[in-house]
Amino acid sequence: MLRTVDLTSLEGDYRSHVPRAALDVAGAMEAVRGVCDAVRDRGTEALAEYSQRFDGVVPGTFRVPERVLAGAAGQLDPELREAFEESIRRRRLVAETLERDSDPAPTILAEGARVGLRNIPVERVGLYVPGGLAPLASSVIMNVVPAQVAGVREIAVASPPQAGFGGWPHPNILALCHMLGVEEVYAVGGAQAIAMFAHGVTGLCAPVAMVTGPGNIYVVAAKRLLRGIVGIDSEAGPTEIAIIADSSANPAYVAADLISQAEHDPMAASVLITDSPELADLVAAELEPRAAATKHRERIRTALTGQQSAVLLVRDLDQAVEVADTYAAEHLEIQTRDAGKVASRIRNAGAIFVGDHSPVSLGDYSAGSTHVLPTAGCACHGSGLNVRSFMRTVHVIDYSAQALSEIADGIERFALAEDLPGHAAAITVRTRR
Repeated sequence: MLRTVDLTSLEGDYRSHVPRAALDVAGAMEAVRGVCDAVRDRGTEALAEYSQRFDGVVPGTFRVPERVLAGAAGQLDPELREAFEESIRRRRLVAETLERDSDPAPTILAEGARVGLRNIPVERVGLYVPGGLAPLASSVIMNVVPAQVAGVREIAVASPPQAGFGGWPHPNILALCHMLGVEEVYAVGGAQAIAMFAHGVTGLCAPVAMVTGPGNIYVVAAKRLLRGIVGIDSEAGPTEIAIIADSSANPAYVAADLISQAEHDPMAASVLITDSPELADLVAAELEPRAAATKHRERIRTALTGQQSAVLLVRDLDQAVEVADTYAAEHLEIQTRDAGKVASRIRNAGAIFVGDHSPVSLGDYSAGSTHVLPTAGCACHGSGLNVRSFMRTVHVIDYSAQALSEIADGIERFALAEDLPGHAAAITVRTRR
């Protein structure tokens, strides 16, 4: 089912050999430009038009009433509610203990010369929760909890209306919003939701400062198009998993984990990096019956046989680490002997899952970590959504007259060297009496 790419004879740059999905965001931008402009110009009229066209239903109101949120929470199966609460608890605990930086003490550069640092939360954010092939209720937790811990004052959530649920988003999404205390929820999906957040819609939704959350290619294209009008977290593409595995790995575990990500989307990427042809054969033997027995078998088969998925054969674990760093997977599992040691060598990954009992599914729901992670190789420069994603770092400069006068001559010379005499004059007027 997975094609095999033999890298054992290669050295150095593996970028042209690792599998990637073909994702034409630029082309999608042209498709969403008209949608975004229409939402900006026509507001709720445009939202209704696109809800009918893309979602097949127009909700009674685009902002979901509080009674609907509370009703969804009240109707949760008690065991599912308990699972939601535990996931919230763990994500909040990690956010509060590992991700939130307190303001450090100012640096004293000289007597009367201090530079401090303040982490200031974004004032208002719009969080997008997908509702297409899979209604990702877990994304509510992954977006809302770190925003709350950061201290964001206004949080709005948007998710596509569902014809099967009276035009509201999926009940589990609404229930989690209610459990987390989010009252501003919109039944709006796709590019039009991103445009609503960026431009605002008169009488419905105020503009936000930042939009976060994963979505389909049109959501990604809208975020790229509107970046600058509004801040964004990242351009998240189809999900991906890479697994470094040696001959000690359990082939059933490896196969199950490859399938788990292929289940998301026909464009999802599942990549096995191994120095063991025997393990590769055992995994292939596990994939066929496991994929055939799943609910979303056609979607999984399409993903596993696509150009974005493959078995990458390597010489040894040293080359495996090099290939994994080149690929920079959204999710990277290490199923090897001494998995912790191998994991410590990885530089590029959205999240690293160490050992046989840390599958990606754990991180998707209740590990306490984030599951909103960089895709398409962006883990080499980007990070997953966390508390700091919702905060701006502001330097606070506080100099006395004496402290300024001590370095005034140097600043004036620097400014004049850049042919900016006005900059120099702003110093001179304070220091030359």
